[in-house]
Amino acid sequence: MTSENPTKRRRVQRSPSPPLYNLDDETDDYVPYVPVSQRRQEKLTKLSSLGGTTKGTRDKQREQEEIEDEAKEEERRKERARKERTLLMEAQDVHSRKAEEDSKKTVEQKTKEAEEEILEAIKSRKKLLSDLELAKGIQYTESLKTSWRPPKYIRDRTEQEHHHIREKHAILVEGEDIPPPIEHFVDMKIPNAILEYLRTNRITAPTPIQLQGIPTAFSGRDLIGIAFTGSGKTLAFCLPLIMLALEEETKVPFVRGEGPVGVILCPSRELANQTYENVLTWTSALAREGKYPQLNTLLCIGGISMSDQSHTMSKGLHIVVATPGRLIDMLEKKKFTFNNCKFLCMDEADRMIDLGFEDDVRNIMSFFKRQRQTLLFSATMPRKIQDFAQSSLIRPVLVNVGRAGAANLDVLQVIEYVKQEAKMVYLLECLQKTPPPVIIFSENKNEVDDIQEYLLLKGVEAVAIHGSKTQEERQYAIKSFKSGAKDVMVASGVASKGLDFNEIQHVIIFSMPKEIEDYVHQIGRTGRSGKTGIATTFVNMNTPEQTLLDLKYLLMEAGQKVPPFLTTVEDPRVSQGGMLKGCPVCGGLGHGISNCPKLEETQRRQMASHRPQDEGGY
Repeated sequence: MTSENPTKRRRVQRSPSPPLYNLDDETDDYVPYVPVSQRRQEKLTKLSSLGGTTKGTRDKQREQEEIEDEAKEEERRKERARKERTLLMEAQDVHSRKAEEDSKKTVEQKTKEAEEEILEAIKSRKKLLSDLELAKGIQYTESLKTSWRPPKYIRDRTEQEHHHIREKHAILVEGEDIPPPIEHFVDMKIPNAILEYLRTNRITAPTPIQLQGIPTAFSGRDLIGIAFTGSGKTLAFCLPLIMLALEEETKVPFVRGEGPVGVILCPSRELANQTYENVLTWTSALAREGKYPQLNTLLCIGGISMSDQSHTMSKGLHIVVATPGRLIDMLEKKKFTFNNCKFLCMDEADRMIDLGFEDDVRNIMSFFKRQRQTLLFSATMPRKIQDFAQSSLIRPVLVNVGRAGAANLDVLQVIEYVKQEAKMVYLLECLQKTPPPVIIFSENKNEVDDIQEYLLLKGVEAVAIHGSKTQEERQYAIKSFKSGAKDVMVASGVASKGLDFNEIQHVIIFSMPKEIEDYVHQIGRTGRSGKTGIATTFVNMNTPEQTLLDLKYLLMEAGQKVPPFLTTVEDPRVSQGGMLKGCPVCGGLGHGISNCPKLEETQRRQMASHRPQDEGGY
């Protein structure tokens, strides 16, 4: 007898498979598919069999169905046509229509439309506002209030009398409720200590930009100031800040960690240092009288150690003069704040925005916590910068002495045609025209060094300054040149923006810059403060024809002699029947916005900044 194995598997019972339908089987559940057309026919047959259905009803229904079928067919036909039509064909149609419209327009209309498109793109840039103001949509509608008021006899003048004074000094103004012009420093209610200092330096009456600019700034108004080089713009924006800081210090003395009241931004270290020295001179003149407190001014530029100014940082700050990069660094490190800062001035404002500082300026704006008074000053401020600035300011007043971008009429401009290989030899002849000091400008850093080396070999005491020099080398060059230890300074464009050198009688432009604005700034190093000077410029076949045309029109505007080789340079806009108006981007008179070298350079820089850098490996 065998026993069952307990480990023996049991047979698994599977569930039965579902039955398959057999199309041959006749079951009650299966319903065969009937085509739509067959079902429609059966429905019609059924309707026709009904006694209540008349022949007319059937005809109407049939007609209705035919109409629906035709509509569906038409829709299918249109859909096929749409698929067959390509985007290229549509683009060709648009292009042909546009070409037909363009053929009816004149050259002048086409040029105007192209310029308007470019200007519209420029205007689309964000305003110069802080991040907080942009995020919250904060908009100020009223200017800052100040305690300053002009004397009563000036307030009592009629608008016609104000207009007559401005006309006499060739001052153009734009804006609403413009403060009156004042022809004497005493009537501006400036402290006697500063008045005495100005008199000792033979400054007895305000220049046109000061005559209208200082009262406007004293009134707390935002200001756009445009005047030729050497016209006294520095005093026009420094004096209002000094008076504002003096008033704040008199109310409640500043202690460590407080301030500044205002900041002055400059595009170059040299210009910032020069402005700082001017502010120190004027504030020291105030303090020497004994009636006014000492104002603390901080120089904030790259290339110098901020620890050298620790004595200033240890006290309350009133004024900061800075370049954008170092200022951002100090603000981010919280060395000081702009919590109570209510005055911002940008010297050479158009250069600040165009030289790639725009993002830095916006960054600086983000540190402001309150409304501020904004002043923008420059010798060359094209229309597009003016429009952009006005959109960012609060009820601004535009003060313009002469055309923006025009050359200083106190400078005699001499244009010489000199071959490239003969420039060095001819340079020595040009140096004999006037006694030193003389400035020589070149656009190329290597050429600056070559010129200095050549002059030193010829026994000429020369120094050089350009962007690749260290800060110590740049300071030594400027100091030795200003003191008279060196007779000639060879410089790149870095020395052309706002720097003031005493007794400069002659400027030599070794290589003509492409942008006419740079030329205006360079020749403006002479003929300052009412004095006269000479500017000699070398041009040859390497100079772009467009630059020569800008130069030709600038000479004609200033009433200067136009050399014969320049008179032969023809303006293509004349042959095309276009309007001869200046470029709104750079102010050049010899071209329009469509072929502006400044705009092309800006676009090139933007493309270069967005181009990925080749790191060369992993």
